[in-house]
Amino acid sequence: MVSEKKKEGVLAGFKAFLMRGNVVDLAVAVVIGAAFTNIVNSVVKGIISPLVGAVGTKSLDGYTSCLKGPCGVDAKGDAIGVNILWGSVLNAALTFLITAAVVYFLMVLPMAKYLARMEQRRRAKEGVQETMEITELVVLKEIRDELIAQRGQNGQGGQGGYGGQGGQYGHPGQGY
Repeated sequence: MVSEKKKEGVLAGFKAFLMRGNVVDLAVAVVIGAAFTNIVNSVVKGIISPLVGAVGTKSLDGYTSCLKGPCGVDAKGDAIGVNILWGSVLNAALTFLITAAVVYFLMVLPMAKYLARMEQRRRAKEGVQETMEITELVVLKEIRDELIAQRGQNGQGGQGGYGGQGGQYGHPGQGY
């Protein structure tokens, strides 16, 4: 019986974990990231690599330096000697920089501008609402002051109002 309660508690906890917004957001981000990786790889292979190939070779992976010779490739395709494959490192670094630039300029920057615009609109809307509330309060105070001034000029009214002795506009009664 204890194991059933413990099992239900663990399953309920796991369900709560899966239903939290962060987990769902993370899953969506991973899926979109995987799809976006294909786009970035296509940009690198279709645009950047040919541009680099116009200056040097089409593949940076071919750039090596021989640390301990004789260096080369034997008939089986295995490397001979000690080669430093700095071309593949350079290719990976360029791919990273290109990926970061594409993500920043095509995703992060436009989203930041959009969110800033939305925040500015929200603040402007709140400012208008505050101004309207303050303006309404000022108008109501002016109306109150004007009514009090009118009562004083007419010489009527006495103690009218809430719980007062006199009625509205000086008439006897309970007040309003």
